[in-house]
Amino acid sequence: VYDRSYVAETFYELIRNWRYYWTIVGKEPEMKRHFLWEVFGTSLILKEQKLPGGHLFKNVAVHKVFEKAKKFETVRCIRESVPDWLDKLGEKEIGKNWGSILSALNKPPKLILRTNTLKTTTEILQAKLKEEGVETNTINFVNDALELPFNRNVFRTVPFHDGWFEVQDAASQVVAHYMDVQSGMRVVDACAGAGGKSLHIATLMKNKGKLLALDNKEWKLKELSKRAARQGANIIETRLIDSTKVIKRMEDSADRLLLDVPCSGTGVLRRNPDIKWKLQPEELERLKKIQSDILNDYCIMTKKGGKMIYVTCSILPSEGEEQVKKFIAAHSDFTLLDQLRLSPDKEGYDGFYMAMMERVS
Repeated sequence: VYDRSYVAETFYELIRNWRYYWTIVGKEPEMKRHFLWEVFGTSLILKEQKLPGGHLFKNVAVHKVFEKAKKFETVRCIRESVPDWLDKLGEKEIGKNWGSILSALNKPPKLILRTNTLKTTTEILQAKLKEEGVETNTINFVNDALELPFNRNVFRTVPFHDGWFEVQDAASQVVAHYMDVQSGMRVVDACAGAGGKSLHIATLMKNKGKLLALDNKEWKLKELSKRAARQGANIIETRLIDSTKVIKRMEDSADRLLLDVPCSGTGVLRRNPDIKWKLQPEELERLKKIQSDILNDYCIMTKKGGKMIYVTCSILPSEGEEQVKKFIAAHSDFTLLDQLRLSPDKEGYDGFYMAMMERVS
């Protein structure tokens, strides 16, 4: 009998290596049960695990699996299980580091918690979790983060129920720190979604000031409000972007404007491996147009002397550095202060790009 975590991890691992396993099996992907058992059996052999007895794995030959694996280990797009077009695009945009980034993105993600410092400290949270049998380690990469050496269901713990922490990747946690927010500021998170970064910003503002969380999907803002109530982040006010007037009314008002724009999600492939198969070149072009439109349309909310922070969880420069370069060239009222890229093969967490721009006139 397998527990839920084993089933979930196995499922994600199969999706992560989908092309590789099917290539070794020697068939086009097909959702027939006996073929899926063959793929599962192949994955077990490659992890050097013993195949369970019975007829389900009768078509899996151990020696053939290793022979084929050796044959394809030098073919990057098969070994790392990505579509040909994405492999070519990554090499074109990123160059020599593409292979190591892709390999890092094909590893299981770490489970990282962010301490809600409005309610507790990292040390107290760590001790409370330990009492419930959840071991954690502090990490030097970002303040107030805890890493679990083994995946556990942390959502059943008392500290989670009491709003003492959120699950958030370490690279994602860097964003709020990067924004350099202060208590009393007026901050706008213009693509807030369900609010992971909004909640973190509120803690760094020490619940003093005003944090406006905007999104064009009402259900996401409702989820954000629930999370904010649990965390005690009462400076957050949600607003639905249902017309351009919402943006216009907030012109020249934000000390900090966060644009965590919709993107390809190529920086978070470890936790969302299905993106590799859902993303298409046309969709990527559509997303880049949205990113450009958001930058050009929403920048007016930044007040003079205020700062706009552009963020993507993409590893592609065409969604990061190139977008910012185009924006700065077209907007003399903004100047680029800084850029930061977090790479899965260097820091070991999700891939993110951040840029800070100041409105100077």
